[in-house]
Amino acid sequence: MAVELWTARLERPLTEREAAVMLALLPEERRARVLAMKAEERRREPLCAYTLLLLALRQRCGLRHLPEVAKGAYGKPFFPEHPEIHFNLSHTGGAVLVGLGDAPLGVDIERIRPVSLRTMRRLAGVDTEEAFFQCWVRREARTKRTGTGVSTMMRGETPLQPGERYDEVRTFPGYAAGVAAREKEPLGKLYAYSLEEML
Repeated sequence: MAVELWTARLERPLTEREAAVMLALLPEERRARVLAMKAEERRREPLCAYTLLLLALRQRCGLRHLPEVAKGAYGKPFFPEHPEIHFNLSHTGGAVLVGLGDAPLGVDIERIRPVSLRTMRRLAGVDTEEAFFQCWVRREARTKRTGTGVSTMMRGETPLQPGERYDEVRTFPGYAAGVAAREKEPLGKLYAYSLEEML
């Protein structure tokens, strides 16, 4: 089955009611992690990412509730009760991205923002912020697919391995996004939502 993606643009703060509804959808461990964030404005993106994940699971798998989430040795999340469902999620200021597939995958989305020329050249060998963040999301999505941890991402980019694929994803203006997956797993549909459509 193809890798499918869900994305949402978050153009305003959550209302108290929306935040409460989203919190109620989360398994207890995820709810505790979000509530541990002291600044309420920092809760918006993770809340929306998990709400979008539940929407994706309802559409693709028929699940009515978000299953318990566990983490692998390097922090890669998975569903212990549903090992057949592979997922990954990412959030950045104002946007979220979720991917579902039948094999390990990684997704990343980043808002394109100012970065010093020195940093762009040192970390990615590029001269524009757009190129820098395209490189960054490619590295991060590939690292998240393998679940090997962020330290491997900082060592520099390696060529695609046999059986691996990477696709840039066009989401919203001002953002870079991508998905890393198994080569034989085609890239399917991208579903785009507004904040209102997720609830």
